[in-house]
Amino acid sequence: MKKEYGNQQVYFVGGGIASLAGAAYLVRDCDFPGQNIHIIEEMKILGGSNDGAGDVEEGYVIRGGRMLNDEAYENLWELLLTIPSIDHPGMSVREEIIAFDTANPTHSNARLVNSKGEVEDVLSMGFDMADRMALGKLILTPEDKMGKARINDWFAPHFFETNFWYMWATTFAFQPWHSAVEFKRYMIRFIHEFPRIQTLEGVTRTPYNQYDSIILPMHKYLEPFGVDFTLKCTVTDLEFKDGDGITVTKMNVLREGVEDVIHVNEGDLVIVTNGSMTEGSSLGSMTSAPQLNGKGSSWKLWENIAAKKPGLGNPSSFDDHVDGSKWESFTVTFQDSKFFDLMEKFSRNRAGTGALVTFKDSSWFMSIVLAFQPHFRNQPEHVKVFWGYGLYPDKVGDFVKKRMCDCTGEEIMEELIGHLHFEEHKDEIMATANCIPCMMPYITSQFMPRLNSDRPKVVPEGSTNLAFVGQYCEIPDDVVFTEEYSVRAARIAVYTLLGINRPIEPINQHQFDVRTLFTSFVTSFR
Repeated sequence: MKKEYGNQQVYFVGGGIASLAGAAYLVRDCDFPGQNIHIIEEMKILGGSNDGAGDVEEGYVIRGGRMLNDEAYENLWELLLTIPSIDHPGMSVREEIIAFDTANPTHSNARLVNSKGEVEDVLSMGFDMADRMALGKLILTPEDKMGKARINDWFAPHFFETNFWYMWATTFAFQPWHSAVEFKRYMIRFIHEFPRIQTLEGVTRTPYNQYDSIILPMHKYLEPFGVDFTLKCTVTDLEFKDGDGITVTKMNVLREGVEDVIHVNEGDLVIVTNGSMTEGSSLGSMTSAPQLNGKGSSWKLWENIAAKKPGLGNPSSFDDHVDGSKWESFTVTFQDSKFFDLMEKFSRNRAGTGALVTFKDSSWFMSIVLAFQPHFRNQPEHVKVFWGYGLYPDKVGDFVKKRMCDCTGEEIMEELIGHLHFEEHKDEIMATANCIPCMMPYITSQFMPRLNSDRPKVVPEGSTNLAFVGQYCEIPDDVVFTEEYSVRAARIAVYTLLGINRPIEPINQHQFDVRTLFTSFVTSFR
């Protein structure tokens, strides 16, 4: 029997993948009227941290590079099986991604490059027995016994000089001072990737950047249902009903700078993306460095509501440690294929396999990825685009004697050319290069050491109409900094608040698979 919703409204705060997924679950699984779903986004475009924008003249920008994984993204793939492809009628987005990834599999032949510009042999993880023992102990120790321990509290200095650390850290963007609990979760959740971390064969790539390949199809899927997309509108605070429970009664908003109030009536639901990893991001150019910005609206909203009610988390653990959570990315647009041709020859990676190349001795700890071209829907055939990042933006470069955060796009390119030892081709490479740096103060804030209570539950205790989605809510055993985490949170939020009795895709327990365990054990002794 179809459920009657009457005039019930659902408000999503934030227009990222979590809110889009939540709206999709509402219309697909709950028969909820699309015109009663409201996605409120501060920016002029949807997608949140799943971005990808630009053109030939101004240059293209991707703030972050995202790793997808077939075995560990259970709810994302289930959802994308029901989202139609824009480019291939009759196919789903999931089927489109499978077909693309099968035709263009990831396989890195140059995972680590040393200071001499030589590709290193990384078959060995480089562990000693102390490293293996510490890793085993980490995996077996319960989270509640670990508290706010950091990774470097758990491992000796040798661990951070192993091939494993160089590869694992740059695949997932871990720093030594990040949470040991998050690192443990990653080791368990991606244990099936451990034996092939040197080739990255487990990375699933999309045909274009994630905005064009995932966000745009989800947006187009929701439009015919009449979902309301309210852009350039910022939610600044929530007001609650008096008493011990958690019931939102009002949302204070700024509509293009003008204050307004949205009344939340009885039965209405509010689903908030609390915090943002790309908040405060700033772009530079070939001639200017990006700025380091401070907290924006998503953090301030969370701080405001967490101060009003217990059980809504502690944003300070994540947004007050910029020195530990920032790093800098850069997107480079070329008008010819010269750099790509040189990289294909140097790395022995077929152009477009999306294989990560890390310069392990780089003081910036720099990595680059050359994705399949075109990487943007509006990208002409002769134009090539790649993405890179440095985990240590406050360090002085090896070739450009400036901190990465103070460098222009031109200077970042000079540093990269130095590490590749491409100096004889420098003029040709730079002739058409447009490198746009991006400083992201909170990009790994979700990895900062935390207590379990610092992240609110998806639906907090005592909540009648409020849920949290995105990267800063708590889902036991799952890993943040993934698309899956946001989508899983959205599914939990929608089903729980509406009382929908439908299964949610369970987390695959690869750590209990005997073959995976054996292969991982052997890998640790390679």
